[in-house]
Amino acid sequence: MAEKINNRQIFFNPFSKDNPVIVQVLGICSCLAVTAKLEPAIVMGISVIAVLAFSNVIISLIRNTIPTNIRIIVQLVVVAALVIIVNQLLLAYAYDVSKQLSVFIGLIITNCILMGRLEAFAMGNKPWPSFLDGVGNGIGYAIILIIVGFFRELLGSGTLLGFQVIPQCAYDAGYANNGLMILPPMALIVVACIIWVHRSRNKDLQEK
Repeated sequence: MAEKINNRQIFFNPFSKDNPVIVQVLGICSCLAVTAKLEPAIVMGISVIAVLAFSNVIISLIRNTIPTNIRIIVQLVVVAALVIIVNQLLLAYAYDVSKQLSVFIGLIITNCILMGRLEAFAMGNKPWPSFLDGVGNGIGYAIILIIVGFFRELLGSGTLLGFQVIPQCAYDAGYANNGLMILPPMALIVVACIIWVHRSRNKDLQEK
């Protein structure tokens, strides 16, 4: 029973209490780069979930055979191989989104969330908890990307997933899209607002 509770915490804590973006402040760079539109934010989130989950499992399976002095190199090789697979799948089945994400799919390799979870969790735990940790942290990361992408596309372009959401009558009445929302610095401001709301609701995360 204790193991189930522990696994539940491993999976769900990254959603809010230990979120990698708004609590650990990791993976911020991709928030700036891929959240001007909602679709690439969703695809990036799913890609990180897949890479993080499977790299955690692989490293956990071979953790006892990895020499300590080359463990970072081994982790990078595993992540790089998985990123290449994800990139090829996107080129095959979601070419347009892959082009929007450009080099940022490849830069998943250097995402500090991945290297942090591999080093801090997968190297010291069994495959199943490592899988849960990878999926949980990936979802926690994706949630923030989707929230940021939602507001930036809605307020910056008046669309969601490319579909017009704000009616034409609003524009006829004088409404204008906020061009600042599609600029990278606005991603930081949106993330800062999310952190503010999150910490105001979680008193234990506030600095004393």
